[in-house]
Amino acid sequence: MKTAKTMTTTGTTSKAGAWPSGLVIVDKPGGLTSHDVVARIRRLAHTRRVGHAGTLDPMATGVLVIGIEKATRLLGHLMLTEKTYEATIRLGQSTTTDDAEGEPSGGSPATGVTRAALDAEVARLTGEILQVPSSVSAIKVNGQRAYQLTRAGQAPDLAARPVTVYEFRVTAVRPDGGFLDVDATVRCSSGTYIRALARDLGAALATGGHLTALRRTAVGPYPVAAAHALTDLENRGHDQASATERALVSPGATAASQARAVDGAAAQGTDEPAARWVTPLAEAAAAAFERLDLCEDEARRLAQGARLALPEAMAQLPPGTPVAAFAPDGTLVALVAAEDGRVRSLAVFADPSPGKQQ
Repeated sequence: MKTAKTMTTTGTTSKAGAWPSGLVIVDKPGGLTSHDVVARIRRLAHTRRVGHAGTLDPMATGVLVIGIEKATRLLGHLMLTEKTYEATIRLGQSTTTDDAEGEPSGGSPATGVTRAALDAEVARLTGEILQVPSSVSAIKVNGQRAYQLTRAGQAPDLAARPVTVYEFRVTAVRPDGGFLDVDATVRCSSGTYIRALARDLGAALATGGHLTALRRTAVGPYPVAAAHALTDLENRGHDQASATERALVSPGATAASQARAVDGAAAQGTDEPAARWVTPLAEAAAAAFERLDLCEDEARRLAQGARLALPEAMAQLPPGTPVAAFAPDGTLVALVAAEDGRVRSLAVFADPSPGKQQ
């Protein structure tokens, strides 16, 4: 027997159990790629429109910002925000991948490294620096990922890029035979490779170095304390799906009663419905970007593609800074930026048609 997959209520059609547009902050477990997490959230959210803001390697854990539906348009801008990590660097050995997943590729005992020498090299890797990305990074070279070329035995020569390490603070040092394990907190700009910091620290100390553990504790305004374990999302999502399925196949149920049952299924199936896991679009934008409040006429014109006069507050921001523009009712209209003395849209979220809401 076939069961209904969609339900029509108040003149609209939506997939039962579909998650609303917004951000989900996931605490990624080790052993999964960022794409693995996206694939699992797609199944839970019942939509293909899911993406992430900033890749985490399989060995890494921590904050992975996931966008659902319209919020996927925020992700490219969220990727540019600063990030914070807790890392463990092993001095005394280099690897082919600059982390623990690679094969040993040299190194010297780190028994002679003093705390003063360590602190001096850490300081040199703090601030605005030029960094050569790891050869197993996802950077594209002539249309191919660097890691693909490296695994094929054609490791590319990658150019150094400017990045900013706002904080590189050693929190613990632990000798382990000929190795020295260094725990550190790193707060950095987008595009900074923590593996490359480990590699460069080891090279500067003439011992070799690689990353053995990495946990991302924040992406912009989203801390790991606000993140949901993937297993919790999946377990509760399955509970909610089961409740919805029971409502849909209930014997003798009419379309109207099924609609009412679907509306209440989340509450019956779990004590934390999907709406609680998803940070709504407007709230997510307000947390991550500077705010611009519009009048009704400005909101309408911006939604229709018009450029607006540049307010003084935006004129003081660095060029290209994304700003979240809101209608008087709190609806997110667009992400905007200053350009040639005007406000232009980077991404529009509000429906331009009169009388329609996002």
